[in-house]
Amino acid sequence: MLDVLKFNFKFSQVVSVFVSNSSNMQKEIAGDAPSAPTTRVRHRKRNSDVGAGAGKPNGNHLLVNDSKKYKSFLIRAYSTFWMIGGFALIVYLGHLYITAMVVVIQIFMARELFNLLRKTHEDKQLPGFRLLNWHFFFTAMLFVYGRILSQRLVNTVTPDKVLYRLVTSLIKYHMAICYSLYISGFVWFILTLKKKMYKYQFSQYAWTHMILIVVFTQSSFTVANIFEGIFWFLLPASLIVINDIFAYICGFFFGRTPLIKLSPKKTWEGFIGASITTVISAFLLANIMGRFLWLTCPREDLSTGWLLCDPGPLFKQETHALPGWISDWLPWKEISILPVQWHALCLGLFASIIAPFGGFFASGFKRAFKIKDFGDSIPGHGGITDRMDCQMVMAVFAYIYHQSFVVPEVLSVDKLLDQIITSLTLEEQQALLVKLGQMLQEKVIGS
Repeated sequence: MLDVLKFNFKFSQVVSVFVSNSSNMQKEIAGDAPSAPTTRVRHRKRNSDVGAGAGKPNGNHLLVNDSKKYKSFLIRAYSTFWMIGGFALIVYLGHLYITAMVVVIQIFMARELFNLLRKTHEDKQLPGFRLLNWHFFFTAMLFVYGRILSQRLVNTVTPDKVLYRLVTSLIKYHMAICYSLYISGFVWFILTLKKKMYKYQFSQYAWTHMILIVVFTQSSFTVANIFEGIFWFLLPASLIVINDIFAYICGFFFGRTPLIKLSPKKTWEGFIGASITTVISAFLLANIMGRFLWLTCPREDLSTGWLLCDPGPLFKQETHALPGWISDWLPWKEISILPVQWHALCLGLFASIIAPFGGFFASGFKRAFKIKDFGDSIPGHGGITDRMDCQMVMAVFAYIYHQSFVVPEVLSVDKLLDQIITSLTLEEQQALLVKLGQMLQEKVIGS
C-alpha cells in the first residue's frame, strides 16, 4: 500500500509539471507573457535608448508626460550646479588651468568611447592591446598641442638660452617625432595580430582613429580658442550650456510637439524657447565678458600671471543714438555697446540652430549601439561625452569664425620677429639683417 501511495504522489507531480509547461507553451504561442529569460532581455531593452521608442508614439516620451520628471530634474540641477561652479573656478585660475581641464575631459571622453566597443573575452586573449589605443591617443595629443602651443612655449623659455635651444630643436623635429611614434604604434599593431582575432583587432584600430579624428581633433580647437583670449572659449561654451538648460526647461514645462525621432524627449517648444534665450544671452554676455581684460587679452606664452593689453577695437564701447520712436518709450536716448556683440549674435545663432545637431548625432550613435548614455560619471547627465557632443561642434565653428572674420589679415611686427627667431638659424638671421639694411638704405637714398 505504501508503495502505491508513493507512486501516485510521484505521478501527480509529473502531471502537474506537464500541465504547467503546456499552459506556458500555449501562452507563448498566443502572444501572452513570455518566459523568464525573455522577460529579462526585454527589461534591459526597455531601459535602453532604443527600446524606449519602439512601437510607441513619440509623444509618450515627452518630459511633460514623465511621472518621474521632478526627481530627475532635481538630480540634474544638483549636478549642473556643481559643474558650473567648478567651471567658473577653473576659468578664474586662467589659461593653463582651462587647458588642463580640456585635456582631462578629452581623456575621459576617449575612455568612454574606447570602452564602447570593448569585448572582455577578446581583450583577455590580447594582453597589452588596450594600451595601443592610448599610444595613438597621446601621439595625436602631442602632435595637435605641439602645433598649437609651440610658439607660446618658445616665448616662455626665450630668456633661458639652454631651454630656448632645446625647445627650438624639439619644435623643428616635432613632426618627425610624432610620425615616429605613430609608425611605432602601427608596427606594434601589426605584430600583435592574432589568428581568429583579425576582425576584432582591425575594428578596434579603425574605431580608435575615428575617435581621434571626430572627437580629439574637434575638441582641440578649444585650446586654440583659449589662447586667442578666454572670451572666445568662454562665450561659445556658455551659450551651449544656456541652450541646453533652457531647451530642457522649456521642454519640461511646455513641450508638446516632438522635434526629432532620434531624441524622443526633444520638442519644438524647447528648441524655439532655447534658441530665443540663447541669442539674447549671447548679446548680453558679450557686453559683460568684453569688459574684462583677463578674458579678452590673448596669451602669448605659457605663464599664469594676470594680463594687461590693449583690448582692441572690438572691445571698446561705441555709443549709438536710438531712433525717435524707440527713445519716446524709453528713459534713455542712446545706448553703448561693444562691436564684439554683433559677432556674438552669430555665435548665438549657431549655438541655437546648428550645434544641437551634435546632440542629435550622439543620440543616433547611442541608438545604433543600443545604449542610453556613454557613461554614468555625471548623475542625471550620463557621461562626459554626453555633455560634450554640442561643445565640440561649437568649438570648431568659434575657431573658424574667429580666424575668418575677427583676426585682422595684417601681421604685426612682433609676430614677424617671432617667426624669424623660431624659423631661421643665426646665420640666416644675420643675412636677413644685412639684406634688410641694404634695402632700407636704397629707399632712403631714392627718397
